[in-house]
Amino acid sequence: MRFTTDENDRFLSRRSPVIAPGAAVASSQPLATEAGLRILHAGGTAADAAVAVAAALQVTQPCSTGLGGDAFFLYYQAATGEVTAYNGSGRSPAALTLERAREAAVDGALPDYHAHTVTVPGAADVWVALHDRHGALPLPTTLEPAIRLAADGFAPGPMAARWWASGAERQLAGRRYGSELTVDGRAPRCGERFRNPGLARVLETLASNGRAPFYTGWIAERIVAEVRHEGGVLSLEDLATHSGEWVAPIGIEYGGYQIWECPPNGQGLAALLALACYAAWREDAGSADAENLLHARVESMRLGFADAAEWVADPASDPAPLHELLGTPYARRRARLIRSDRRIEEVGPGLPRRTAGDDTVYFCTVDADGNGCSFINSNFMGFGTGIVPRGCGFTLQNRGRGFLLEPGRANTLAPGKRPYHTIIPGMMTRSGEFAAVFGVMGGMMQPQGHLQVVASLVDDGVDPQTALDRPRFQLAGGDPDGALLVEESLDASLRSGLERRGHRLTVVSGADRAGFGLGQVIARGDDGVLWCGSDPRGDGCAAGM
Repeated sequence: MRFTTDENDRFLSRRSPVIAPGAAVASSQPLATEAGLRILHAGGTAADAAVAVAAALQVTQPCSTGLGGDAFFLYYQAATGEVTAYNGSGRSPAALTLERAREAAVDGALPDYHAHTVTVPGAADVWVALHDRHGALPLPTTLEPAIRLAADGFAPGPMAARWWASGAERQLAGRRYGSELTVDGRAPRCGERFRNPGLARVLETLASNGRAPFYTGWIAERIVAEVRHEGGVLSLEDLATHSGEWVAPIGIEYGGYQIWECPPNGQGLAALLALACYAAWREDAGSADAENLLHARVESMRLGFADAAEWVADPASDPAPLHELLGTPYARRRARLIRSDRRIEEVGPGLPRRTAGDDTVYFCTVDADGNGCSFINSNFMGFGTGIVPRGCGFTLQNRGRGFLLEPGRANTLAPGKRPYHTIIPGMMTRSGEFAAVFGVMGGMMQPQGHLQVVASLVDDGVDPQTALDRPRFQLAGGDPDGALLVEESLDASLRSGLERRGHRLTVVSGADRAGFGLGQVIARGDDGVLWCGSDPRGDGCAAGM
């Protein structure tokens, strides 16, 4: 029996929230969700389940994520009520000077898939760091589901097959070992089995030996060899000296909840700035109709992006004044710029001083003890550079494309520096108790998705699946002065209201709606039961036990 899928009709379907009594997993791929549940059934923690899901997604959705990319996570430890964060972003090569990068630039930027855009992949370090601190099972047990999927094969779903096909033509076709991720030079079709023996070997190596082979062993050697073959300057020393960083999360209070994000160099700051501004506007405005509420969310996001473009950079070289930016007085000052009748004409940073890719995986896990993990892993632009280390079955990210090549800016490229990072996990607590893990993947859509999902959950009290189902807006490319994209399902009267206020709308329909992000949410209800949702724009699902 042969099946076909209609990528337009699939967005018309309705999902119910998944309600679980004790533990849950939500991801963008059903087999990855199942891998996380298997680990929870085996007695693993939310951390163990997260590592299992991350590895399974590397196998099943390599067009978005993997060991050649970076990762961040937030972790809630039920025993202490503490929220911790991990910055797993890699740095630019020590030999990559601004001058060398500008020699390769086209129109003031590095070409999207140039070897100079390869920064040190941080994901392997992240997986092991999370496992070592918060895991309960042996690493080989945690990685076993992904190893089996890579060795025995799996079949991609409709959306993953679509993205894979695009990346196979755009990135893999021009690479020496791109064939490791294709079938006779093309992407596997929806429902067609695909095996990745090279990746299975890599995962087996990590399971047996931890992170060392990736940063100082045979995997590192093959990464460096291929980057240099493609004209890059990444070195073995760059990989050997890499380490991620446990950092303090940043947060604000919103509607009685604490909203947590990772600090810069991630753009979680943009989400918090927008939420704080929107909350201040609502406090001053009092009651408002649906048109004004939507307009204010858009304007708050525009202001948040303006500040993020100014301040999000590697904190080691350019720390942002987070205390001031996230303070209530600053939010109130920014909110006063919002007019109910028209769009702000010129949006700039409120603290002047001195940005993207849209392919990522976000997922979340909660275990029976109440621990929660919010995790995001990405190659940046689909397959990243498309560069495949020989026999490894994964591609290397192009995260260095996020640097600026303009001298004197906070996010200007320099040797050994971390770029502006788009990927951001989110978490909510209330009075120190776990409330939710959430995220919306997709380049510059991510903070915009966080704003809209949090507002739906907290202000409107809808369940996680309904919050994810709702039509979204998107400032194209995160540009505060750019076009405003809206989904076709957004009510016509709301679209008209935005246009009357001066917003330049573009309506997006069908399968292209995936550009509004793929989100996952697991939230704890007042009676302790978990309510879960998975974005209808993707192939994924939530499941519980």
